[in-house]
Amino acid sequence: MPKPLALDFDPIARAGELWTRRWGAVPSMAAITSVMRAHQILLSRVDAVVKPYGLTFARYEALVLLTFSRAGQLPLSKIGERLMVHPTSVTNTVDRLERDGLVARRPNPADGRGVLAAITDRGREVVEQATRELMAIEFGLEGYDDEQCVQVFELLRPLRVAAGDFSPAAETGEH
Repeated sequence: MPKPLALDFDPIARAGELWTRRWGAVPSMAAITSVMRAHQILLSRVDAVVKPYGLTFARYEALVLLTFSRAGQLPLSKIGERLMVHPTSVTNTVDRLERDGLVARRPNPADGRGVLAAITDRGREVVEQATRELMAIEFGLEGYDDEQCVQVFELLRPLRVAAGDFSPAAETGEH
């Protein structure tokens, strides 16, 4: 966990005031700075929970994804697509999970050259334990109620759509 800054002022608000004096009001500057600081705080809190399991949040997400799959296994390409990460990152993540005995690589019977990552029994145990702990701290968002968490999700969704993560029309079957 990061050491609290315990400042007697909000440094992001102060930067916003100075920015306004120099270049004019740009609310997006304070918003992005707040989002980036929130990312640092949340990642630190979540990583502190999963670290004792030998995980990072990225490795935890991969294990969760495998538990959501019908057979507990997915092609590496599908893992990358679902987690929205580069193939090299998936390979590194699966390498580490395999080294720790949390996943096993298997040949993909549907694709002679492809590889599946399959969660092991130990991987299932670890993901269940880590998930209980993350849920206990509300994934670092315990300062927010359920409605506020939904609002955060909804506020950030247009950003993800604009980045091309997904098409809301395709999601609802509209085109």
